[in-house]
Amino acid sequence: MSTASVAFDPRPLTEPADRNAVAAFTRQLRAAGRIPPAFGGAPVIVAMAFVAGLVVLVLAVIFVATVGSVVSGDAQGSPGLIALFILLPFAIVAGAIGAIVFALVRGTRGTRERRYRLDRFARANGMSYLPSLETPGLPGMIFGIGSARGSTDLVRGDRPRFVEFANYTYTTGSGRNRTTHRWGYVAVKLDVPLPHIVLDATGNNSLFGSNLPTSFHKDQRLSLEGDFDRYFSLSCPTGYERDALYLFTPDIMARFIDNAAALDVEIVDDWLFLYTKREVSTLDPATWAWMFSVVAALLDKLAQWARWRDERLRAERATDAVAAASVTAPAAGAADAVPFAPPVGDLRPPPGVAPPGLRLKRRVPVAAFIVIGVVVVWWLFDLLAGGLFFMLR
Repeated sequence: MSTASVAFDPRPLTEPADRNAVAAFTRQLRAAGRIPPAFGGAPVIVAMAFVAGLVVLVLAVIFVATVGSVVSGDAQGSPGLIALFILLPFAIVAGAIGAIVFALVRGTRGTRERRYRLDRFARANGMSYLPSLETPGLPGMIFGIGSARGSTDLVRGDRPRFVEFANYTYTTGSGRNRTTHRWGYVAVKLDVPLPHIVLDATGNNSLFGSNLPTSFHKDQRLSLEGDFDRYFSLSCPTGYERDALYLFTPDIMARFIDNAAALDVEIVDDWLFLYTKREVSTLDPATWAWMFSVVAALLDKLAQWARWRDERLRAERATDAVAAASVTAPAAGAADAVPFAPPVGDLRPPPGVAPPGLRLKRRVPVAAFIVIGVVVVWWLFDLLAGGLFFMLR
């Protein structure tokens, strides 16, 4: 993403799209293997299965109705009744097929045009577009949950650092309890790995607490100065409180409050993630203007974080140096042959994070225990009630 040389241009999101250009772009994506064939994909398969099942059901109804009419003797006196039994179900099937085809064509056309617009929008703003990516493999908390994980409509830039805007879905449960979770996210590549820090935005929480899919131990909560706690609840690994204060200086806290108060934030490894329950990659110019302003406000402050080092790695490096020196110590009298003097004092720690700071400690939400308790109590009540009814009967 280049904010210095390319001005924000939302026109491709709303200006008229040429159908021939949309079709050509779709063929280009399909030839590159970035989208499924025209008659592939889950929606088409589901629609075909539905139509096949409907046809079988209609044929069964026709057969049963015809046989029943013949057996009852109505076939000779009412030939129109048999025709009605035959034509009406076929009319229903034809109408259902027509509705499904219309919905598929309209939905496909909308998806094609959406991809075309987002690609042109990305190019106009010095970025690139990718229709979808299965299992992105990012280290953020939303990317390792459930199944059928995938990002869609990825808009990427690499100047001055890598930034990715995308929508993300994953599923949990099975059968009737199967749930699809939808997120929008922005991923920003950092210069160095940092401690695992989560900023839970208080403005988007629900009645039951945080909307994030993961909960963390409360003893990792850190209160910052000013009004920051009114907008975010910050969690950092135990022992890394001073590091969090170093990273979140007053000017950086002000940037998050002024620009990202509606977003949840996670810093993990060498990534910064912004999360929201709405689409990030969309055809809405206002959403893109907001997201670009958030990233632009943060980018010029993230360079400060490149200087952070984990002092815990200093002791590890010193221990390794002592061990190496004991193994490769020169023989007596050989010190004069060394053409340089060894460094004096502790060396600066290398980039990285010591194991205690890599991940926050997670906890099981209290709401989960409440739900499990209610289910168990209900099951016991139902069991006892059934046994009592059986005994009284």
